[in-house]
Amino acid sequence: MEEPDGFRQFLDQHSTRLLRAGWLLTGNWASAEDLVQTAMAAAWSHWASIGVIDAQRVAYVNKVLFNTYLQSRRRRWRGELPTASLPEPAVSLDQFGSVDVHQSLLAALDVLARQQRAVVVLRYFVDLSEAETAQALGCSVGAVKSHASRALRRLRTVPGLDDLLTGGVM
Repeated sequence: MEEPDGFRQFLDQHSTRLLRAGWLLTGNWASAEDLVQTAMAAAWSHWASIGVIDAQRVAYVNKVLFNTYLQSRRRRWRGELPTASLPEPAVSLDQFGSVDVHQSLLAALDVLARQQRAVVVLRYFVDLSEAETAQALGCSVGAVKSHASRALRRLRTVPGLDDLLTGGVM
């Protein structure tokens, strides 16, 4: 099967943002890459029908990404097996300072329900509007506002989160 026109350019332009959103949802890069791969596979097979405007394509991929995340947590998959020896990490030693920030951010997001976490990531990290977030999650704008309000109220109770956000997240 031949690559659809504009697919590679779309992937080059948006893969970093999609991976970051996936990481914020799942808490690890491997699962984030799986989410993005699933979303892009769906986009590949429907590329001609999801529109020619970049915003339409972004909305479609976001919807697949977040729906895949929400559905994958409902069914437990036990396909991966733990191992006694881990491969060498891919990060260099000078990046260890950011690990604490990343772990604090993930710990803060872990206190949220799945829908709340998805709304927070879409609204404040992916920077979508309330309407775009509602479209991506397949819910109403009112539901997005409600989830965001509850999530922010809950995040305000996380100790040290203010210091993390004022110092910069990523």
